[in-house]
Amino acid sequence: VIEACALTEDFKILNAADETEIGEKGINLSGGQKQRISLARALYNDADIYLLDDPLSSVDAHVGKHIFNQVLGSKSLLKDKTRILVTHGIHWLPFVDEIIVMRDGKICETGTYEKLLYNDGDFAQFLRESFKQSSGKSSVQ
Repeated sequence: VIEACALTEDFKILNAADETEIGEKGINLSGGQKQRISLARALYNDADIYLLDDPLSSVDAHVGKHIFNQVLGSKSLLKDKTRILVTHGIHWLPFVDEIIVMRDGKICETGTYEKLLYNDGDFAQFLRESFKQSSGKSSVQ
């Protein structure tokens, strides 16, 4: 769990490793460290269902890819668990089993990344707009 959540190096620099006191009387952590520790704590609970609210938003791209592959992906620690991932990271979407698209608080589309692109509905439109904003032109055909 420690390695999967990319905490090995952090524990090497903390005085008492995973026993280090955090917070008011202890040390302060970065947003990414807090997020990775929260994820590790969730993994230790060994639940059947994991609801993860943008768990990779405060980590850099390299660490995010590592955590996704080790914790969330199809060959990860949670591969046999139900994982519900809420994310703004659209680059993760091709790697999830199913996408649920919501509009005005209601489900409007469900399916794989490829299926939703093929259907050319709200999801495909959202991706076109996102890519247009980030690159200045539409990258999704």
